[in-house]
Amino acid sequence: QVWGIVTLVFILIQLLPGDPVYLLAGGLASSATRQAIVDDLGLDQPIYVRYLKYLNNVAHGDLGDSYFTSKPVLGEVLQRFAATFELITFAFVLALLIAIPLGVMAAVSDRRILRRIPFVYGMVAGALPEFWWGLMLILIFFVFLGVAPAPLGRVDAFSVPDDSITGIYTLDGILTWDPQLFLSALTHLVLPGVTLAFVYAAPLLKMTRTQMLDAMESDYARYALACGLPRYRQHRGAMRNALLPVITLSGLVYGYLISAAVLVESVFSWGGLGQFAVASVVNSDYLAVAGTVMFVAIFALTVYVLMDILHGLIDPRSRVATET
Repeated sequence: QVWGIVTLVFILIQLLPGDPVYLLAGGLASSATRQAIVDDLGLDQPIYVRYLKYLNNVAHGDLGDSYFTSKPVLGEVLQRFAATFELITFAFVLALLIAIPLGVMAAVSDRRILRRIPFVYGMVAGALPEFWWGLMLILIFFVFLGVAPAPLGRVDAFSVPDDSITGIYTLDGILTWDPQLFLSALTHLVLPGVTLAFVYAAPLLKMTRTQMLDAMESDYARYALACGLPRYRQHRGAMRNALLPVITLSGLVYGYLISAAVLVESVFSWGGLGQFAVASVVNSDYLAVAGTVMFVAIFALTVYVLMDILHGLIDPRSRVATET
């Protein structure tokens, strides 16, 4: 699978329009300068030679140098990944806190208005893209109410740490016992995190309600209720079985969030991987675009593998099915 990702990224580089020599040398460069760049990049070699060279470079952690910053792409990606990881993890946890309680409540409640929550929520959250919701949150909480910080980065200008430990500012604030850094990072994290969580809690909410209803209608749940087991005990047992598919879907949502955060990061000037990808596209920095796509794909693949392992640890039946 990783080989397939690398191959697709290489094909992407070849198909993208533009001339990398022009981007590096400029329109006024001499023919000798242009030829030197062609020789240095190996653009005069056959495509299969370039492909094998690209595979070898990727295997050694070399994704090339950015045309725009002249720095190694891998270093640029890793430098910005901590910001994106902090954002999507916060949004993911918040989405779970929204989806699971509301989904369970919609399934067990006898009130029609509560049972309609997943449908109404899904219609509202999915009607418009996430960057629009981000703009609306900025307009309401920063412009009109003035209770949110300016969408200009991850912390206030006077709170930027001189030497970050992990690159995750909320965690750095805890590790260095710096309440000012922690609070500044947390307040800046709220609006973009709520934006992503609000949109991507919708599928988790629907899945939770559906699985809870199925579990409550199962034979074991009906038998437990017929034996006089209290209803809350029935709900608790049903929820344990209903959450297994929700965990699987949660892994898919978390892996997708890293690509979904691209435009949200641009709206909030977050400075993460998504904003770097947008800037690379605008500047026709194709190696940076390709490196970002590859990193995001491998990250999502890693998340899916870990979720499969977690699912096997929680549900022994899946391990038995795999072994047989």
